[in-house]
Amino acid sequence: MKRREFMGVLLAAGAMLPAGFTMPSYKLARLKYNGGGDWYANRTALTNLVAFCNKNIGTNFDTEEAVVEAGSPGLFNYPFVYMTGHGNVVFTDQEAANLRKYLTGGGFLHIDDNYGLDKFIRPQMKKVLPELSFTELSPQHLVYKQKFQFPAGLPKIHEHDAKRPQGFALVYKGRLVCFYTYECDLGNGWEDYGTYAGDSEATRQKALKMGANLVQYALTQ
Repeated sequence: MKRREFMGVLLAAGAMLPAGFTMPSYKLARLKYNGGGDWYANRTALTNLVAFCNKNIGTNFDTEEAVVEAGSPGLFNYPFVYMTGHGNVVFTDQEAANLRKYLTGGGFLHIDDNYGLDKFIRPQMKKVLPELSFTELSPQHLVYKQKFQFPAGLPKIHEHDAKRPQGFALVYKGRLVCFYTYECDLGNGWEDYGTYAGDSEATRQKALKMGANLVQYALTQ
């Protein structure tokens, strides 16, 4: 399924869907995965990002997030899927194949390391797209130059190991299909203000603006 067809399925009323699909909702989705990691972390993050995007970049997302499993045909209902957590991730062969079909067919996955995810997610994404490797995007990349400008690249939102924030990408046939935020923790910044002691509203706004850039880029690239 090409990108134009994918978005048509999402947005066109009455679109015909393959067997086993349901009519998609215009929602942001959270990826549910196996392995024991807390896929449900940052509980208020997506609903706050939705509200920010609807107000600032002209989206019309449903106010509630969706939850979709890696191997589900329902994955194809959502053009933007968010994944986070601290621990282990395991994709079965079927889940990896489904994620590959989703990403190469027009979908977009944002992986947000909530601390401790890195050593697990890298080998699992190699199962999904074995021919690709994560490469760091330069601050000049368009993902940092959407509605909101980030001339220095990915902002630092939450401190872990005193490392600089990095935005990595998997690019398939010229299209960015997966964006991986490391040592940044955007999702923490999207949560309700006051969730984390020491996080300022200014930092939270940076996180929401960067999140809106990701959504805008994913839907228009």
